[in-house]
Amino acid sequence: MKEKNKNLVLVIVSGPDHPGITAELMKCIMNSEAIIEDMGQSITHGFLSLSILLNISNSTEDSPLLKDLLFKAKQMKMDLEFEILDNNYEIHNQGDKYLLSCVSLDGVEAGFLHDISKTLAHHKINIHRIDNTSEGEFKSLDIATYAQSENVDWEIVKQELMTISNTHKTDLALLKDNVWRRNKRLIVFDMDSTLIQSEVIVEMAKVHGTGVEVHEITERAMNGEFDFSESLRERVKLLEGLEESKLEDILKSIKLTDGVVEFVNTVKSLGYKVAIISGGFQYFANAFKDKLGIDYAFANDLEIKDGLVTGEVLGSIVDAQKKADLLEMLAQTEGFNLEQVVAIGDGANDLQMLAKAGLGIAFHAKDVVRETAKQHMSHGPMTSILYFLGIPGTKVD
Repeated sequence: MKEKNKNLVLVIVSGPDHPGITAELMKCIMNSEAIIEDMGQSITHGFLSLSILLNISNSTEDSPLLKDLLFKAKQMKMDLEFEILDNNYEIHNQGDKYLLSCVSLDGVEAGFLHDISKTLAHHKINIHRIDNTSEGEFKSLDIATYAQSENVDWEIVKQELMTISNTHKTDLALLKDNVWRRNKRLIVFDMDSTLIQSEVIVEMAKVHGTGVEVHEITERAMNGEFDFSESLRERVKLLEGLEESKLEDILKSIKLTDGVVEFVNTVKSLGYKVAIISGGFQYFANAFKDKLGIDYAFANDLEIKDGLVTGEVLGSIVDAQKKADLLEMLAQTEGFNLEQVVAIGDGANDLQMLAKAGLGIAFHAKDVVRETAKQHMSHGPMTSILYFLGIPGTKVD
């Protein structure tokens, strides 16, 4: 769309940042008849770049306002340039807006940014703003973008960006830039290989002497090659006769995923609700719920009689559909919109849960899950997800 913009002047001020720059410039503008049409500011390593779009009645180089601004900038030891926009100045209609949240433990590299910006340009997507979100480091960025038209296929863009993410080992989320991005309120974790580093049923089977068989079935189930409910029942049968007393020793041997404690403590301190929804077992889910101060835990009930595992599961199995249903139920119970829910998982039985959440993250997941989930994180610790949530001031360890 082209408009008559003969009265528009773009003023650009740059130089070492210090308090009072904006106030002095605004004093000049407020004493004139100019109207501020747009404004933007960024600071990089203490260097300010401030742009002001003015609508002024006299848009020539002899404008009293422009002279005042030039004089004031010189007094403040700042550089000031201006451009009078002619009738050919074009304002683009903006399409969808997305935010690219990027995190790399080893620092964000130029090669990564080149590939990202080249891909965006190929799809006629503009970069509106780039913000370093890791103070004193260069490990995380928010890249605000907008499409020049409504014809961009964001699913194709996402797939290309995910390829770049894996190539450069830099985690990336493509987030709809709307009110929900910074308004998440409920975090839902899968347990096995997500909240913790182990598959509990495999650890139980190792102790019972059936580890190889159970591991093979588990891998097939997590890759989506095997119906989860059927696979769970088959694996639990292989645990028949396991002594209940050994569960505590197994629990003690399980390690939490790197960054989980810091992640949960951070979101809990900000008032988030946190839940475990697991296809594993309630005994272990309850233990980690208590250890981490988590609000809810849902998992399968392992039948135990006379101190021995019977090889049966009580009640309905927490499968993929059940996980999604429980997520929705929790959101309703807490009074949250589904857009305010973050789901984190790694297996094929997590896909429905990840799809239902406003932000579904495949965390160090199986290939089939990474390819299908809305977002994935394959390189950093759990704390990296905090950047996807727009939570500032958190160090990536």
